[in-house]
Amino acid sequence: MKKFDLNVEKVLEDWETGHAVREIIANALDEQLLTKTRDVEIYQDKKRSWHIRDFGRGLKYDHLTQKENDEKLCHPNLIGKFGVGLKDALATFDRHHIKVLIKSKFCDISLDKSEKHDFKDIVTLHACISEPSEPDIVGTDCILQGCKVSEIDKAKSLFLKFSGETILEKTQFGEVLSKNSVLSKIYINGVRVAEEGNFLFSYNITSLTTTIRKALNRERTNVGRSAYTDRIKSILLSCKNQVVANALMNDLRNFERGTIQDELQWTDVSIHAVKILSASKKTVYLTPSDLTKAPKFIDYAKDSGQEVIVIPESLKSKISGLTDLSGNIVQDLNEFANSWNRSHEFQFLNPKDLNNSELAIYKKTSRILNLIGGQPQNVKGIKISEKMKIETSTFNEAEGIWNNPIIIIRRSALQSLHHYAGVLLHEIAHAISGADDITREFENELTVLLGKTCSNIVHKLSNVGKFRKTKKLSSSRHIALRKIKHRRR
Repeated sequence: MKKFDLNVEKVLEDWETGHAVREIIANALDEQLLTKTRDVEIYQDKKRSWHIRDFGRGLKYDHLTQKENDEKLCHPNLIGKFGVGLKDALATFDRHHIKVLIKSKFCDISLDKSEKHDFKDIVTLHACISEPSEPDIVGTDCILQGCKVSEIDKAKSLFLKFSGETILEKTQFGEVLSKNSVLSKIYINGVRVAEEGNFLFSYNITSLTTTIRKALNRERTNVGRSAYTDRIKSILLSCKNQVVANALMNDLRNFERGTIQDELQWTDVSIHAVKILSASKKTVYLTPSDLTKAPKFIDYAKDSGQEVIVIPESLKSKISGLTDLSGNIVQDLNEFANSWNRSHEFQFLNPKDLNNSELAIYKKTSRILNLIGGQPQNVKGIKISEKMKIETSTFNEAEGIWNNPIIIIRRSALQSLHHYAGVLLHEIAHAISGADDITREFENELTVLLGKTCSNIVHKLSNVGKFRKTKKLSSSRHIALRKIKHRRR
């Protein structure tokens, strides 16, 4: 047997047994990843000793001399980049009276206290190197005698491998994980570095930023949120999975109640969730105010197979005109109204379909048009429809539409003559001006039509007055002539 001075200059007094177990597990997991061998095993034998077993290349005694492993430094996803940590772990086990035996095909390693070479008055921790007791063993088996179950469980809980959390989606920056407890876990290369109380998911960051590297401490715990926030955003913005998007959008519904999770406070993440979901299913995004001013659209959306998702007002302007991951326009209220109108079919009515009062009003169409000089040449017809398109300004069915070359008026306008006449002249102004509502061209043309209408009405009234006056005078003359004739007799 040979003795190897571990040269542990400073024992980590704040380390507990769990910290040392963590280092052994980390090294085993790194070896599994490097060699692509079977899963690490952690179990208790009949003698109540704990085994941490990997199936890699096997530990050599000269590994105890390494401060930092070049192989690990060059691999982007390994845990132990901050020094092997094995010597610190062995010193911690010794301080807590945990008996250690490490087996590999190269050697067996145990611990002992011995005099330092050439310094008999100094006793240091030594690794005792002996011939392998199991020359055919595959990998490395670290056997710990005296560890409590709670210490093993605490160490295992620090690793994603043993957390029980499910990977929902992998990205180039890391993984989105299911949250299986009250607190979300933040992992870096599979090791837990922080916990979050108001996150929707847990995360495993596999692509480290300079900020993260600087923030990582020796224990890889209690890393501040500012170090990993940008990387978590990058993970979420790279997601294309509907499961992740659904969870984000379901939580977004809690915005009005003030119980939204922190990821949804990030506007760019909310926008990306909308883009994912819109590409994967038929959705229309309405704000609470949209629901108030356009309640019919909930029924319209459901009737057309759309799912209505309520979003905060602050998000509305961000998604207007936005394209989803499939390249289609995200449907907010305006876009859905336009889409609904594009697919709309009018239900035209024949005069025989109208009731007597409606028909009487409809027959006055020519008389109304005569007040403005007759039907404009570009208007080829005036039709009545049971159903109309939606006005995007009010999100109600339009009263009338200039649908070049015809004017279409909703049936309900025939309830009164003044209503029908008003809608008809309004649409005539659109037909002549070719302009939309609330434009100078349209307003000018409407003013002209009002002027013509009033002028013609006043003119006709004047003619009626003259006729009555003439008739009255004629009547007076007739009476006077009769009186004269009577006197002559």
